[in-house]
Amino acid sequence: MAQWTSAVGAAQLARLLNSQQERPAGPGTRRPPAYRALADGIRLLVLEGRVPVAARLPAERELALSLSVSRTTVAAAYEALRAEGFLESRRGAGSWTAVPAGNPLPARGLEPLPPETLGSMIDLGCAALPAPEPWLTRAVQGALEELPPYAHTHGDYPAGLPALRQTLADRYTARGIPTMPEQIMVTTGAMGAIDAICHLFAGRGERIAVESPSYANILQLMREAGARLVPVAMAEGLAGWDVDRWRQVLRDAAPRLAYVVADFHNPTGALADEDQRRQLVDAARSAGTVLVVDETMSELHLDEGLDLPRPVCGFDPAGSTVVTVGSASKAFWAGMRIGWVRAAPDVIRSLVAARAYADLGTPVLEQLAVNWLLSTGGWEQAVDVRREQARENRDALVGALRRELPDWEFDVPRGGLTLWVRTGGLSGSRLAEVGERVGVRVPSGPRFGVDGAFEGYVRLPFTVGGAVADEAAARLAAAARLVASGANGGAEAPRTFVA
Repeated sequence: MAQWTSAVGAAQLARLLNSQQERPAGPGTRRPPAYRALADGIRLLVLEGRVPVAARLPAERELALSLSVSRTTVAAAYEALRAEGFLESRRGAGSWTAVPAGNPLPARGLEPLPPETLGSMIDLGCAALPAPEPWLTRAVQGALEELPPYAHTHGDYPAGLPALRQTLADRYTARGIPTMPEQIMVTTGAMGAIDAICHLFAGRGERIAVESPSYANILQLMREAGARLVPVAMAEGLAGWDVDRWRQVLRDAAPRLAYVVADFHNPTGALADEDQRRQLVDAARSAGTVLVVDETMSELHLDEGLDLPRPVCGFDPAGSTVVTVGSASKAFWAGMRIGWVRAAPDVIRSLVAARAYADLGTPVLEQLAVNWLLSTGGWEQAVDVRREQARENRDALVGALRRELPDWEFDVPRGGLTLWVRTGGLSGSRLAEVGERVGVRVPSGPRFGVDGAFEGYVRLPFTVGGAVADEAAARLAAAARLVASGANGGAEAPRTFVA
């Protein structure tokens, strides 16, 4: 019986390998043998998750033809990977990727590290901050006081608690977007909302247009749902959305859905202006595409005097084009898994009906806690705390990077939680791998693209400040020196650092 669970074609693997940015060799630098470079490239694809574990690799002859190298080179690379534990083979079943025992995927993604590792590892993988106390505790206490009447019911509210739906509708109305409770569904986080939207609108094989780069976890969710992702390149820096390019892609590809983060885009931090928002909605309407707008970062404006544009749904008064997703996870706390969808009533009814075959509903106690925050003014005070913390962390991280890594390039966003950094020609995948050896965890650029794009970038969140930000930048600089020198191992052990 075969041990592999998926397969990677020769052309696909060649394209992924070619996407890895190669650093020009400096004077006196010895290039590795061709087989070694190929083995290292495949190993990095596995460590980055772009080639999954237990994926069958193409036959040696097929890959050699796709890469225009000799079959001997591919055979030697496969043998090296087998010796290192990154490849397993069996006669008649082929060869498939693996990870050596005791070596978990180091840069797998954006999952938070276990708390016990935080003394020696600085985690820049997860863009989430600790809860803003005392507001979390007060919200839970307030929820407990409101819980008894709900405890006498079945506890299943597929559309969400009526009280929270009303509160969320009122908040949109206060922002100038008249909204009824029937236009709101409460979900288990923004991820739960987008998963439900994808299943409703885009079946397997349907096209979804996405920003390039975009939020890595959403891209992976869509891939696993069987979507065909159509990337639309963002403009340089904080310029954001090239509307002419979006109009062309929507017209030519006719995607069923389009996904955008118009408010402090993840990962670039760009903020769409009102004209970009209006034109995006017009382009989606003309193409018959449903525009899914992720507002999870919308309240994290960090600079004073920033004039915020109207919500994207404000440019769709009929409600026929825009579906909006919000969440408490970024603005308040990632542990508060409450999200919501704002859409036309018929869309909400369809989403609610489909939920019977998914999770049935969102936890009542957490909904009550969010409703308490939104109804008492606690939300605004907690978000003010969150903004101040993110602002201080952003400024500390920017200063530390400019001091330790002056060749790295980035634009400082005026809100959000992330910095999108060009790494001076170094491979983001290699920085992510070597960074874990020196005690800093960072996701590389390809996580946020489609088919291996953005190898020369990393994403850095505003989750650490002060001395920890200084230490994180110092460790990144150490990783950069190792990558630039071509070192594949022997990195210094991470120092224990206590914030």
